[in-house]
Amino acid sequence: MSLNPTRDRYESINKRNFHQAIINLLESEYKVLGSRRILDMLADDIENLHRAYYPLRNQIGFGEIVFTTTKDDGQSQSYGKKTEDYATATVVLPLITKDDVERRIYFKKGDRNSNYEHRESRDIETMVRLLKSAKEQNGLLSGAELSVLMNRSLTSIRKYLDAYRKKTGEILPLKGYVLDQGSLPTHKGIIISLYEQGISPADIVLKTGHSQNAVDRYIKHYTQVKKLLRKNIDEKSIKEITGRSMKVVGEYIKLYNDLNPVSTETKKNK
Repeated sequence: MSLNPTRDRYESINKRNFHQAIINLLESEYKVLGSRRILDMLADDIENLHRAYYPLRNQIGFGEIVFTTTKDDGQSQSYGKKTEDYATATVVLPLITKDDVERRIYFKKGDRNSNYEHRESRDIETMVRLLKSAKEQNGLLSGAELSVLMNRSLTSIRKYLDAYRKKTGEILPLKGYVLDQGSLPTHKGIIISLYEQGISPADIVLKTGHSQNAVDRYIKHYTQVKKLLRKNIDEKSIKEITGRSMKVVGEYIKLYNDLNPVSTETKKNK
C-alpha cells in the first residue's frame, strides 16, 4: 500500500500519455518484455519518429505541405540499394505562395506561345523553390517527386532543369545530381565540365552548392586520370595506378573524351 495516496493520484495523470501508451502496447499486444529502460528507449524512438513524420499543424504555413524524401546526409548511391534503405527527411515545402495566387488573379491571357512561356516560367520558379527549400531542410527531391508535386511529366521536369541551368549556370540540388543517379547529368560531370571551362574551384563551389572538399576531390581524381590518358596509359593500368574502381575510372575517361573531342580525335589518327 502506498504511503502517500494523494501523491499517487496526482502522479497517475502524468502516466496517461502517448509515451506510456506505447509501452503498454509493446507489453500487452506485442509481448515485448524487458527492462523498463529498454522500453522507455523504444517509446522515445517511436515518439521521435512520429514528430519527424507528422509535424504539428501550427508549424505549417499557407500553401505548405509536409513531404518525406531522401535525406541529404552524405550517403552515396549504391547499385541494388532500395529506395527505402536510404535515410529520409520529412520537410515542409512551399508548394503554393501568395505571389502564385496573385499572378493567377492578374494574369492577362495572350497568344498560345506567350501563355506557354508564362506557364514554363512559373513552373521553373516553383521547381527551384521546392528543390532549394528541401535542401535547406537536409532533403533531396527526385525528378519523380517533383513530377508528382507539380503535376508535370518527367520530360517537362528534365526540360525545366536544363533550361534553368543554361540560363543561370546554377546546378540545382536534385537527388539524381547529388547521388549520381539515372540519366541526368551528374554533379561529377557538371563540376568537371566547369573545371575544363577554366572556372576556378571556388567559383564551382558557388555554382554547384557542393562543398570545397567534394569539388577538390572530383578535380583531383579527374586530373589524375587525364594525365595518365595523355601518356597513353590503358584503362586497366589507370585503375591499378589510381586505386579506383573500373567504373569510376571509366566515368572519368568518358568525361575526358566528351570534353576533349579534339585530343581524342588526334589520338585515333595516330
